[in-house]
Amino acid sequence: MSCVLVLLLAKEHSKLCLFLDSLFFIQRCIFLFSSLNDECFACRFGLIRNYILCTFSRGSCQLLLTVMSNSIEDDSFSKPVGRWSVYCYGVGHMLNDITSACWFTYLLLFLTEIGLSSRDAAIVMLSGQIADGLATIFFGELIDRFGHFKIWHGAGAILVAVSFSSVFGGCIPCKLLSSFSTIVETVSYSTFAAIFNVGWAATQVSHMSMVSCITLNSTSRVVLASCRNAFTMVANLSLYGIAFIVFAVIRAETRADIENQYRWIAYLSIFIGCCFVGVFHLGTKEPKSKTGIYGNIHARISWTYWFLKILYYQVAIVYMLTRLVLNVSQAYLAFYVIDDLQMAQSSKALVPAIIYICSFVVSILLQEIAWNEQRLKAYYTAGGILWIFCGIAIILLPRSMSLFVYAISIFIGIANALMTVTAVSMQNVLIGQDLNGCAFVCGSLSFLDKISCGLTLFVLQSFHAHQ
Repeated sequence: MSCVLVLLLAKEHSKLCLFLDSLFFIQRCIFLFSSLNDECFACRFGLIRNYILCTFSRGSCQLLLTVMSNSIEDDSFSKPVGRWSVYCYGVGHMLNDITSACWFTYLLLFLTEIGLSSRDAAIVMLSGQIADGLATIFFGELIDRFGHFKIWHGAGAILVAVSFSSVFGGCIPCKLLSSFSTIVETVSYSTFAAIFNVGWAATQVSHMSMVSCITLNSTSRVVLASCRNAFTMVANLSLYGIAFIVFAVIRAETRADIENQYRWIAYLSIFIGCCFVGVFHLGTKEPKSKTGIYGNIHARISWTYWFLKILYYQVAIVYMLTRLVLNVSQAYLAFYVIDDLQMAQSSKALVPAIIYICSFVVSILLQEIAWNEQRLKAYYTAGGILWIFCGIAIILLPRSMSLFVYAISIFIGIANALMTVTAVSMQNVLIGQDLNGCAFVCGSLSFLDKISCGLTLFVLQSFHAHQ
């Protein structure tokens, strides 16, 4: 591109020289064959000629330097991202991941253990999912308009840290009002669940949409998504390690003991997550979301632009179903091992831990692959097929062979990693170089994820209540 421009500028410069020299020759002929004895006129014309040439040359050089600068910037924007930058980015979702793991694994179990009915527990979950879904659209629009990914990320993290402890820390309004009626408890937990999910959405949308603005390199985008998924596994392992210790140390005999168990899990999870959020903000630079691939400033991309693309709907369906499988299975895994298989209490922490250990290992391995669209489809298909076989095994597993659930958990972890990394990376394929709409894409797809998950859990819990 730069070489072609140099040739064009040189060609235009030569044309201008010939044109001005022709005019100067005509002027000299007029001077020789006329009675005008004004050499100053010729001098002035020569000065004007030289000025025009110098101005043109200076403008050409300035234009050439601008294009070369943008070309260098584009090259750096397309180069692979360094390992340290990848790690700093990957830990940025740790607080969301560790609280999300606790949310989907233990919220319904916690609410039913303290006395709420299955329907009331489903209402609490649904209120949080609806708030999360709506917030993702809202924050996606704001981030596309104003940028500042790290500010939205930090504000969301603060909101998550403050509100999450209120969900698992007991019913604060009940204590203030000295009333532990079912209505007050349901309203209280639903309110804090909604606040928690609003903060969670701000952190999620800002963190996910940053990938497309950090680099245009397709392999680096998958590596960033893979690293984030790997640290998601670390967050989940941290949670289940905490839960395993807490459940072993604190025996739950009364409602106060149960609340104390989950309060400690919540506090320790928040502390670990906030430490990694600090690493993210210190080690990650704010990406330039408003700069196009050639250094041009573009207007925000309209929603209709995405709605007219068939690929948008294809990626939306894939992402929604992927998150639905992961979240719903995570929400009922603890019920499955305790109620159906009648395993020990420690198994509700040990089984998820095995899943996330395997997911962590696979996510690390996926970072070493050179990615393209065909490989994304192939690996996602492999993960989906593996999950289908795991689901069939769970349905057919008899209670007398409950220990085989640990072997099934290994393959579930592998399938989760394959599906999650590739599904998130498909978002980046959809976004491509349209960086000024990346937050809307992530927000709208997350909206479908949250609403579908909330409605599914509500229906399943309502069905369970009538049994």
